[in-house]
Amino acid sequence: MNQDLGLRVLSSIMNWDDEQARREFAWLRFMARLKYDGYRDFQAGMRFIERLVTWLLQFTDPAERKTAYTFVRETLVYISPSEKQQLVRQFYPRIVQDRIIRMVSTELGIQPYRVLADERAWAAMIQLRRKTLFMGLSDGAHIDTIRHTYSGSLTNEQLVQGTQVDIEKWKDLRDNLREDLKDSTARFRYIYLIDDFAGTGTSFLRFDDAKESWKGKLIRFQESVEMAKGTLGQAELLEDDWELGVHHYMASFAAAAALKNRINRVAACKLKNWVRQIHPTYGMVFPANFPINAGSDSREDFIKLTDLYYDPAIRSKHTDVGGATHMGLGYGRCALPLVLEHNTPNNAVALLWAETPGGDRDGTSYPAMRPLFRRRQRHF
Repeated sequence: MNQDLGLRVLSSIMNWDDEQARREFAWLRFMARLKYDGYRDFQAGMRFIERLVTWLLQFTDPAERKTAYTFVRETLVYISPSEKQQLVRQFYPRIVQDRIIRMVSTELGIQPYRVLADERAWAAMIQLRRKTLFMGLSDGAHIDTIRHTYSGSLTNEQLVQGTQVDIEKWKDLRDNLREDLKDSTARFRYIYLIDDFAGTGTSFLRFDDAKESWKGKLIRFQESVEMAKGTLGQAELLEDDWELGVHHYMASFAAAAALKNRINRVAACKLKNWVRQIHPTYGMVFPANFPINAGSDSREDFIKLTDLYYDPAIRSKHTDVGGATHMGLGYGRCALPLVLEHNTPNNAVALLWAETPGGDRDGTSYPAMRPLFRRRQRHF
């Protein structure tokens, strides 16, 4: 199906008159070129407008199609590659450099604005910058972009794609640090863990009530560090007062609040004697009313569709970790109207990303779910 044919079919199934069709066609063509056609999982010959037609056809009632189209037209938020790159590029000057300047100003007892003009403070800032390690929690950390953008400020030896590194890699990181600083006793003072998006924050840190233990990427990172310290020596890797930064380029309002609470809880018990302080930061936090079921901005008409056109086949033991067994509003019932250009988060409403064959199971007939922006699943 080509775009012109797709638009004609769309006009037919939406019952648009000529004037409305011209208006909607102009908007659709513009948004398809500007953003939506760049979604990575669209197949050749099947871009946004063609997918939109197929997606809308799953709704049997014309009023339901209007509701679904209005949701895409007025509520959907799509983060494009250029927008994501801006968040990545802002990470170093807005978060890292600001933190380094403030740490140096505190240690030397001078005002932050004097650090860049004070020779002694400048030298301390350069040293602290080299003692900072950056580790990606997923491909979405875009460590490669940080490396290329700030190649004059950061070295390859302080940027790592992944936190589950072996002893030899930890040793190389430490040895390169000491070689660059010409200090045989140098250790890391600050580590940043970087990820792209937090919808609930459970993948980063959560408490498993059944097993009465903490789980998540932060705990796995701690285990990796403890393993390295046990082999290389307690005082060979990190300074005694080292600190940890946790940066997400994007987060829901609920996830930012939940992570703050969980970090405080885990720091007070399991990590009490492990790290001096943990600093969560974000490139962008979506507003509290961003979910489609939030307050007066609730999209009740579309929420009904997430119940009516729902196949429980998308539920699994992995999605249950989010605390919700019905996935109509997404993982953890986050109800986000969100699409990221490289993949749609499962925190988004399921009608955007879920794909199932439907059919009869256990005496019940379920509809086939057709995605607008198909999600690549990590777990099956």
